[in-house]
Amino acid sequence: MSRSAHPAGPRHADVLPEGHYTAPADDLNSLDPKVWAQTVGRDADGVVTVGGIKVTQLAEEFGTPAYFLDEDDFRARCHAWRGAFGADADVFYAGKAFLSRAVVRWLHEEGLNLDVCSGGELATALAAGMPADRIAFHGNNKTEDEIERAVGAGVGRIVLDSFQEIVRVAHIADRLGVRQRVQIRVTVGVEAHTHEFIATAHEDQKFGIALAGGQAAEAVRRALRLDGLELIGVHSHIGSQIFDMAGFEVSARRVVQLLAEVRDEHGVELPEIDLGGGLGIAYTSEDDPREPHEIAKALGEIVTRECEAANLRTPRISVEPGRAIVGPTAFTLYEVGTVKPLEGLRTYVSVDGGMSDNIRTALYDAEYSVALVSRTSDAEPMLVRVVGKHCESGDIVVKDAFLPADLAPGDLIAVPATGAYCRSMASNYNHALRPPVVAVRDGQARVIVRRETEEDLLRLDVG
Repeated sequence: MSRSAHPAGPRHADVLPEGHYTAPADDLNSLDPKVWAQTVGRDADGVVTVGGIKVTQLAEEFGTPAYFLDEDDFRARCHAWRGAFGADADVFYAGKAFLSRAVVRWLHEEGLNLDVCSGGELATALAAGMPADRIAFHGNNKTEDEIERAVGAGVGRIVLDSFQEIVRVAHIADRLGVRQRVQIRVTVGVEAHTHEFIATAHEDQKFGIALAGGQAAEAVRRALRLDGLELIGVHSHIGSQIFDMAGFEVSARRVVQLLAEVRDEHGVELPEIDLGGGLGIAYTSEDDPREPHEIAKALGEIVTRECEAANLRTPRISVEPGRAIVGPTAFTLYEVGTVKPLEGLRTYVSVDGGMSDNIRTALYDAEYSVALVSRTSDAEPMLVRVVGKHCESGDIVVKDAFLPADLAPGDLIAVPATGAYCRSMASNYNHALRPPVVAVRDGQARVIVRRETEEDLLRLDVG
């Protein structure tokens, strides 16, 4: 596979097609630090490196497609979130973004708690040694087996998502002879400014118990009556990929109003409030996410102000960043297979992965950046659509972006900010083999989730 410059290829059309794309950068060889992990850069030969290792070397050793995760970046983000909220608040990493035993160990070492939402995530957390009392268990339909395992392990909190679950958890806790700490997930009627499918706090959706009609207040009544439950607070999550704090302000106001109603009716001031996660990251240069210290300051001020107005003691705050920690730490490395110009439209660049390793573009209409990383180029920019190799017209990795016009088969390109919801949502569509996750740090690279093999696929096929 050649890593050298190639003859000039097709340019983009003079009249660009309608669509969503970012104008070409003045220098297509530059890497915007907003969308790349902290140790990513180019060496003297123009090859992109991460953790001091060339991507060409990584491709030769681990193959493509593959996810490469900057461990120093991950740890630094954990440290920033923990430091921003301080000892009087709790930071739970949302494991659904990406979870492995190595990640659990990093979280433990950096002082973060962990939020899981399935039996498999709980098993991973416990296997990696996360103390159970630092685990929160989410989910809108936890099975009895999952609840029994969580309660038996001593998880720090279970977030109750329905009236049936209130009874289910209490019954299992009674049978196991424990009093389980719980929160009630409240649907506050706030719709985040995000894609419809990932806005989770408006009322017409599957999560939580609505404030409307007094349902959340009734859930509190039932939980307080059950000996097997210790109600420690309420939980709210308003969506994902959020940059605007206004939704959190409305949500906090409504949640605090519920806390005041609980105090007035039951004489109890619940000690905790979980505001969820959903804070956005930069997928493209146009995104402008807030820093953890800004988020912590804003959320603290919002909750304090609302509690003072309601004459309540300020509860302990919890937040659940997942994407905001792991998302920017990783990129996906692909090899270019074909370059297909469509005159007057764009050029289709096919890579050796696709929707099986990143479903978000097809599922959420997500925007991503892309860069040529195996070399630099002085060629003019061309408008491209990066697509995968699957038998599906919607198999798009990057909808519209600019790459050098001399791009050719054998080049390596990388899509940054793929640490969250890429490997965790990866599939075997077309019997694709899910890529490995490789952690890179201080000139060393090691596999933390190995690449699947054909033997793995056939082992599951018992027919």
